[in-house]
Amino acid sequence: MKLHFDANQDYQLAAIAAVVRLFEGQARVGAGLELSLTTGIAAVPNRLDLSPEDLLANLQAAQKISGLAPDPALRTITGDCTTTDGTRTVSFPNFSVEMETGTGKTYVYLRTALELHRVYGLRKVIVVVPSVAIREGVLKTLAMTREHFAGLFDNAPYRYSVYDSDNLSQVRQFAMSDGVEFLVMTIDSFNKATNIIHQSTDRLQGETPIHLLQATRPVLILDEPQNFESDLRVRALVQLRPLLALRYSATHRNPYNVVYRLTPYEAYRQGLVKKVEVAGVTERASENRVFLRLDGFRTSARTIAARIAVHRLLATGQVKEAVVTVTAGESLEAKANRSEYGPYVVEEIDVSGRRVRFSNRIEINQGEAVGPDRERIFAEQIRYTIERHLRRQHLLRARGIKVLSLFFIDQVANYRGPDGRPGLIRQLFDRAFDDLKGQHDEWRDLQPEAVQAAYFAQSRRKGGDLVYEDSTSGEARKDQEAYDLIMRDKERLLSFEEPTCFIFSHSALREGWDNPNIFQICTLNQSVSETRKRQEIGRGVRLAVDQSGQRVRDDMVNVLTVAANQSYEAYCRDYQAEVEAELGSAERSPKPRNARDTTTVRLRKEFQLRPEFKELWQRIARKTRYAVHIDSSRLIDEVLTDLASAAIEPPRIVVSTGAMTVTTDGKGFDVRHVGERLGDYASHHGQRRNVLALMEDLMERTTPPMRLTRRTMAAIVQGCDRQAEALRNPHEFATVCVRLIKSRLRQQLVDGIRYEKLDEWFRMEQFALEFQTWKDLLVPSEHSAYDHVAVDSAVERRFAEDLERRDDVKLFIKLPTWFVVPTPIGDYNPDWAVVVEPRDAFGQPTGDERLYLVRETKDTTDLTGLRPEEAMKVRCGERHFHEALGVSYRVVTSAAEILP
Repeated sequence: MKLHFDANQDYQLAAIAAVVRLFEGQARVGAGLELSLTTGIAAVPNRLDLSPEDLLANLQAAQKISGLAPDPALRTITGDCTTTDGTRTVSFPNFSVEMETGTGKTYVYLRTALELHRVYGLRKVIVVVPSVAIREGVLKTLAMTREHFAGLFDNAPYRYSVYDSDNLSQVRQFAMSDGVEFLVMTIDSFNKATNIIHQSTDRLQGETPIHLLQATRPVLILDEPQNFESDLRVRALVQLRPLLALRYSATHRNPYNVVYRLTPYEAYRQGLVKKVEVAGVTERASENRVFLRLDGFRTSARTIAARIAVHRLLATGQVKEAVVTVTAGESLEAKANRSEYGPYVVEEIDVSGRRVRFSNRIEINQGEAVGPDRERIFAEQIRYTIERHLRRQHLLRARGIKVLSLFFIDQVANYRGPDGRPGLIRQLFDRAFDDLKGQHDEWRDLQPEAVQAAYFAQSRRKGGDLVYEDSTSGEARKDQEAYDLIMRDKERLLSFEEPTCFIFSHSALREGWDNPNIFQICTLNQSVSETRKRQEIGRGVRLAVDQSGQRVRDDMVNVLTVAANQSYEAYCRDYQAEVEAELGSAERSPKPRNARDTTTVRLRKEFQLRPEFKELWQRIARKTRYAVHIDSSRLIDEVLTDLASAAIEPPRIVVSTGAMTVTTDGKGFDVRHVGERLGDYASHHGQRRNVLALMEDLMERTTPPMRLTRRTMAAIVQGCDRQAEALRNPHEFATVCVRLIKSRLRQQLVDGIRYEKLDEWFRMEQFALEFQTWKDLLVPSEHSAYDHVAVDSAVERRFAEDLERRDDVKLFIKLPTWFVVPTPIGDYNPDWAVVVEPRDAFGQPTGDERLYLVRETKDTTDLTGLRPEEAMKVRCGERHFHEALGVSYRVVTSAAEILP
């Protein structure tokens, strides 16, 4: 299997463009080895010539385009950096990109770095990560995208490596290379003075590794930067002496200058992530038993107290969970208002050990609960997850999709005992799997140990690899194989040839790691999970892939089920509270659905035998391919006309004058701005580019399908009567010119597209015999191919309900996600196919030929009110159906508008 990447996803392109806009006006810097006479260190560095005022103006312009409120100031990190010539103060700007987990954040920042090199010549990039799991994920993405990026960037060479203190030659290679270099580092590898990176070594001829990195003025990419907010870690980042930092996360704790934001709601609305459903597993009618849970401690100068959850008796006679605060010597009987708690008198509160001991010798640790039957809850969670897994795999196997399940546990001993024997959770899993596997033939002969693997990050590590005291032991080899499979060999894990499909882990996989085919997440904790819900869900929200490595864009497939150890209502409440705390109440995330509130939708097999269905399918199911005719002469004329009136500012040197005056208190000085003068940069700089170099720059800035031939590009450059201005400020000219070219070319891509029929059809056999979805998304149907119609918006619900009420509608289909029309900006999945029998004013059939229609439902029929990519796909849909297939196609807002 080889995973495929889509180069034309609009939200990813927008995130990349937002960062590239930050450096408008920066001339492209060529590669050149520089030797510092002060330090004697040779390196090929990055360079940024823009002033803070220029960066702020660019930031505000980028934020405006992204629909964000402009920041009033440029946020920087400032600190003291130890260099070869002493301590110096370093200040570097930080910019943030916020993207929901599972939407390709790593892909975006790697492609952004390559784009910054193509446009501005920046070539030294350090990716800083907080954990081994995230580091392995970054390295895996770098490996998987190499061929993809080679096609996008004309095989521009780039190299990546992971920082390893045992292989410091990579640091010298990074510093002296004139190509694009990615260095992936964990923050712990350079955040202490004792790290090897801060020590001079004979392996580098006496040089200190950190000084070589400083000499490159690297661009930092901070992956999950909320983990780098401590003073220690901020100081470590300063020691790299970066040119700037780009921060990428779904949950920024400290949002520095956000230039692009993709919220959870937008990701959900656009179908970029899986939908989430929750199956809550809790005990009922257990309030009469003694229940304790140690939630935390409160300390002050005089007292130490513990916060303990109990089942308190209320004045109404109800028993409810409540958190009480107790000190040593206090009884829980009064706090809970129940005699059952009489034996529970606090004997000792051990803050350092995070535990509380009672007079009846019962002891609980923080996060631990006493009272509920945890084994029964674990057993039900595990059984539900396995049953859901087996059923889902049965439905998806025919589509080439392997199902994976992830189990989170909070104590390794619950899975693997100290003597290596199975712990409670593994025993429960083995028992449930053996009990359920007989229901499906493909699982019948598999043993539990063949389908599960675990990663707990317990073993010592050296250079990122597992190291065992006894590397020859069978357990050690098994752990090594599990680590390689889970962390490094995503393709094999996704293959049907690999039987492993149930993964067990704890916090090591709660951030950074994910897999597109995680369909179930089971949280097995001694108490209600304290792990953040978004963090847990993030491991499985990425859209699934099939055995060919292609992304599956089917809402009925892309559903993540969480088997939680709390009620559905409580889980959703906690999840929503997290989103609001992180993003504000205005950015609410869609509420996860109740996994137990689903039903099975079934295909009416006899429906496909009906003559009207066969005729409809014969008309609409033929595949096409498109060709685009670009009128080069028209394009050249339009771009030249636009260029004639476009603003192309010449570069200038600004000479500002200030006067120093004594402050009114006589204790300091103020600088008062008194004037400035603009000088001609070109007359001083003396560097002008020729027309050929300018044309090459324009070619580099356009990518398929927006790339022009050299002849067309040359005609634009040579036909422009502003060549003097272009050669004086080639970067500004190229920026303006490319923007105008793309605008005009986008119009012609739609106007000039033509579809031709192929001798290929979508097959009726592709309709799933059944699928599961939530009841509140369904509309009961007598006129559709399925017994219910699954809708995803209020507009679609009204449309389906109205079609059901119309006597002239013989049948209709919500077209499945695999029914797509190719377009220059990605596949288009139309909404509805309808068969109408014409009726007269009295509702009687007219005898006229039936109408076979394709309709797209939107909130508006005005295409200018749609997002540009939506409008472009609609126009392509019209060419495909109306012109190539002869089928009526329209955008409608209601069923009343379906007739031609």
